[in-house]
Amino acid sequence: MVLIADSGSTKTNWALADKGKEIMRIHSQGMNPFFRSVEDISEELEQVLMPEITREVTAVIFYGAGIINSVKGGGIRKLLHDLFPQAQLEIYSDLLAAARATLGTKRGFACILGTGSNSCFYNGHKVTEHISPLGFILGDEGSGAVLGRRLLGDYLKKVMPAHLRIQFKMKYELTGSVILDRVYRTERPNLFLAGFARFIQEHIRSAYCRNLVKSEFEAFVERNLLHYKKVYSCPVCFTGSIAFYFQEILKEVLKNRSLKCGMIVKDPMEGLLRFHLK
Repeated sequence: MVLIADSGSTKTNWALADKGKEIMRIHSQGMNPFFRSVEDISEELEQVLMPEITREVTAVIFYGAGIINSVKGGGIRKLLHDLFPQAQLEIYSDLLAAARATLGTKRGFACILGTGSNSCFYNGHKVTEHISPLGFILGDEGSGAVLGRRLLGDYLKKVMPAHLRIQFKMKYELTGSVILDRVYRTERPNLFLAGFARFIQEHIRSAYCRNLVKSEFEAFVERNLLHYKKVYSCPVCFTGSIAFYFQEILKEVLKNRSLKCGMIVKDPMEGLLRFHLK
């Protein structure tokens, strides 16, 4: 059996397949090694994943956020080797997952707009160009974490329109001190911030929310995509919940920049199954 994993900062989707057919899906928390220890991840998988695996796994293909070098990837590799000692392991970045899921073996740009954001040029076989997203403090333009960060800042500084501030306060009942504590003193603040993208989605008809999303997508294009030489000659594809749920605005921003919008999917797993099981 083959086990395929697509792991972001928020969640990990696992698909178990045998003889070219999917058998089951399993879900666990995100496994980004920048935000979680290997020990913490291992403990969760022992409780959530392993009880569902009742037959021998011969290959594990893992795509993950934060797998940017041998150091970060090495921890995940060791963890998976300990869990599946007889399996062949393949460890890749989530960017390659986005590329294979949306482009297959064709060349183009693959982007992620989810909890975080990222982009690359894919030549049909591998990622050949990449601009670092830099995380939600220095970069991650267009991501859920940055949308949430801006939303909370506008709420606390009373930049957000009054009617939305009232609805926000009623929905979340968060004081300024609680927000600051969650952002600056607790683990995984990116997930906390990204959670407020749902409020933006619920009020996307308001000019404030629409302009907030549009300005972040424009920043993503300006600070990332336009720095690639071939960006006007190849399709730009996206994976991730932010790209999927706000795709109308995303397509508008790309069109205004004369960029060719390719496939937009919420979850790359379907595309990964096509790629590996074809």
